[in-house]
Parts: sequence; structure tokens; C-alpha cells
Amino acid sequence: MIVLKISNASELMASKVGKFLESLTPESLDQTTIEDVVLKKLVQNLQAEGLKGEVAAVRGLDLAGKELVLQNQMHVRRHQTF
Repeated sequence: MIVLKISNASELMASKVGKFLESLTPESLDQTTIEDVVLKKLVQNLQAEGLKGEVAAVRGLDLAGKELVLQNQMHVRRHQTF
């Protein structure tokens, strides 16, 4: 299993839409938007390589160094089979 943590969603959104508009959006929205774009591109690239599997965007899971941190509630926000 592969875990991917995106740590610069707000900065990326600021570079794409401008700092003023980014300051008006909550960080959680930035994270969700970036995760959706990354998942879409990831699935496209994996399919192009002939791989089959599943990807999911999960709330309540964090990567802290070499440890996975589980919060009280986990929620699969988005799931896609490819």
C-alpha cells in the first residue's frame, strides 16, 4: 500500500489562483481540491501504464514521519477503481 501526503496545498492554490483568492478559501477546501486533481492525474497515469487497483482520499489518517496516525473517525472521501 502507498500513502501520499500533500503538504503544500495552500501554497499551490495561491500560485494558481492568486494569494488574495486563496486567503478567502479555507485550507481544508484547498487540500480537498488538490487531492482531487492529484487522484485524477494519478489514475490516468497508472491506467496508461496498465496497472489496475484502487485509490482513495481518506480523512482521519495522517502520516507523521514513519508512523501512520489514526484519528477518532476515518472517512473515505473519494474512492476510485482503475
